[in-house]
Amino acid sequence: MAKVEDVLEILKGMTILELRDLNKAIEEEFGITAAAPMMAMAAAPAAGGGAAAAEEEKTEFNVVLKSFGDNKINVIKAIREVVSGLGLKEAKDLVEAAPTKVKEGITKDEAESIKAKLAEAGATIEIE
Repeated sequence: MAKVEDVLEILKGMTILELRDLNKAIEEEFGITAAAPMMAMAAAPAAGGGAAAAEEEKTEFNVVLKSFGDNKINVIKAIREVVSGLGLKEAKDLVEAAPTKVKEGITKDEAESIKAKLAEAGATIEIE
């Protein structure tokens, strides 16, 4: 059990970008994808009740930064406001990595709020 606690402590100290890189490395090393189970679950309700029913039942949303537009500095500032714990370099790296997920598994209201803030800063945003 000590190994699990050690790993958790290491994960707590990582930035979002480091966690994203870790996720990609795990996917490549073990030949798996984190997105596959979610897609399978999303496909099942669509088959039974149509795409509209699946959309109504969706309770968790992801905010995706598609591009930062012409005003990268304002988008970096806005990213730092909506993603807690990001330093300037991490926010810059996140913005420059577009298209990338900014926040995952949030409510629709929170996703809309984040989209509005980032769009106001000049970013192109999509909610999944």
